[in-house]
Amino acid sequence: MKTGIFYGSTTGNTESAAQMLCAAISGSHATPIGDAEKADLEACDLLILGASTWGLGDLQDDWADSLTLLSSADLKGKTVALFGLGDQETYSGTFVDGIKELHDAALEAGATIVGKCSGDGYEFQDSAAFIDGRFLGLPLDEENQADLTEERIRIWVDQVLQEAK
Repeated sequence: MKTGIFYGSTTGNTESAAQMLCAAISGSHATPIGDAEKADLEACDLLILGASTWGLGDLQDDWADSLTLLSSADLKGKTVALFGLGDQETYSGTFVDGIKELHDAALEAGATIVGKCSGDGYEFQDSAAFIDGRFLGLPLDEENQADLTEERIRIWVDQVLQEAK
């Protein structure tokens, strides 16, 4: 299964998470979304897409510029998993909202979404990415829970690979 990890990163935290994911998935590659073309997305069987959420729910700039690229790709028959970085204390009302925007664009492109996560262990008020008691992807908080990132990634990768079979 050809796996591509595509991410947008301003401060380096999302890039670091993408590199951890890449190390955990044999044969995968990580690419900044700003360097990707539609053919890069379409060439993968499993796409893992990551973005941070800025301010009051804004998608990270690289993804804001590339959302049309994602939604216009032909992802029918492809599997997509999502991860997002946010600050659940300072931006408790918009925690990892960016996951929802990636989710909607991937669905529009015809992808099947896997990798939903429980809200257990997170303390936030609201998130556009939290629907029916689950996150639409893996939330990571490097500001307040950096010590949990590696374990969360490890558990989530196992889940995603099982669901993508």
